[in-house]
Amino acid sequence: MPALEYWDDYAKNHLGNFNYEMAKFIRDLAISLRAQNILEVGCSAGNDLKLFPDESNVSGIDISELAITLAKENLPKFSFKVSNITAIPFEDNSVDLAFTRNVLNYLDFQYIKKAVDELFRVSKKYIFNIELFSENEEQIGDNPSTYGRNMKKHWMDYNVKIVSNVDMHEEIEPKKSRFTLLRKL
Repeated sequence: MPALEYWDDYAKNHLGNFNYEMAKFIRDLAISLRAQNILEVGCSAGNDLKLFPDESNVSGIDISELAITLAKENLPKFSFKVSNITAIPFEDNSVDLAFTRNVLNYLDFQYIKKAVDELFRVSKKYIFNIELFSENEEQIGDNPSTYGRNMKKHWMDYNVKIVSNVDMHEEIEPKKSRFTLLRKL
């Protein structure tokens, strides 16, 4: 996983990293799934959550204290905590929708199963991942090390229904990301 300084720098540039179309997609998806409470794992400064109404039950976690401080300032009506994807501080089956976006790409292989276990554990209904895709999960970037993920493959041993596993449209996500939506059974 990249050094904490990388994530602090990413959070500092949150205004430059904001993708309106992505935030709209995530909000509209949560509404269409009738998710009453939403958790973003790896939320940084909260960009993907900006378009949710203030009265929404939205939470986020991130390993960067700076990111969480910024998220709390940017979205004071929502709940944010410093935490790691391998130890999500939520009860079992406590959120309707848990999601990641370009978080699992930065995890070393040894942490992927624990991260997926945690997403499955906290979700009551739905999980989605938007991650840079690679069929064979090869390294796709350096500094920090980045790996393409085939999330469908990682979810095959869980009691889930794969609702969608498609490439994101380039107008929503210009990067080569894959959207994997799961319904917990």
